[in-house]
Amino acid sequence: MSIYATFLSSNTFLGVPGKAFGGNWNSFVFSLSMPLAAYMASRFFVPFYRQTGEISAYTHLEHRFGPWARTYAVICFLLTQLARMGSIFLGIAISLQALTGYSMQMIMIVMGVCIIIYTVMGGMEAVIWTEVVQAVIKTFGALLILYLIVNSMPGGVSKIVDIGVTNDKFSLGSFSPDFTQSSFWVVLLYGFFINLNNFGMDQNYIQRYHTTSSAKEASKSLWLCVWLYLPASLMFFVIGSCLFAYYQVHPNLSKLLSKK
Repeated sequence: MSIYATFLSSNTFLGVPGKAFGGNWNSFVFSLSMPLAAYMASRFFVPFYRQTGEISAYTHLEHRFGPWARTYAVICFLLTQLARMGSIFLGIAISLQALTGYSMQMIMIVMGVCIIIYTVMGGMEAVIWTEVVQAVIKTFGALLILYLIVNSMPGGVSKIVDIGVTNDKFSLGSFSPDFTQSSFWVVLLYGFFINLNNFGMDQNYIQRYHTTSSAKEASKSLWLCVWLYLPASLMFFVIGSCLFAYYQVHPNLSKLLSKK
């Protein structure tokens, strides 16, 4: 559940529906590549980290190539995480500012301080259980969002499907072997290697492999994450398509939002 929650963030709530709203379901192919990456990770990476006892990929790099390799990889990881956290905090601030009216700067500072406090005081156990709670809240929150959109849509599901089909909103991309554009195969390969990097080298995931009682349990947690995230990811794309249909039926609301 904790690994699954790591995939769900403000980027998921805002960015994924935005992809479907402004385009189609081509980006969903990224999620379809997760089982392939999870198989490789559970087959090779999880047993490796459990057997060697190394709590990070960077320790292994130091043993194989020296301190410079570990330092280089750690710096790249931290810079990537800073950029990711920045985008997540921005998404949180945008949402909460619209709901509360507080300044984005204050929201970011308060959220950051709260996260630092519970992480330092509770350690890895606090991180895992907090994310389990977040996973439940986020999943049911997304289901509630989907219900509210469909319930307020004139014509219901059939109208949403009609508008989506007319505007090619459910396309997964071109299946032609063209690697010069964002085709189905390009996104599938991209997703495979990015997810393989996540499951095999990202410290966010590797540290969780060591919190289980065995390598088998670690692999089970990895697969649970995949089977939870696939339908959840699809749900966010459905939300984006539903929002597109909703604003097609209510063009005045769309103009009002564009002005804001």
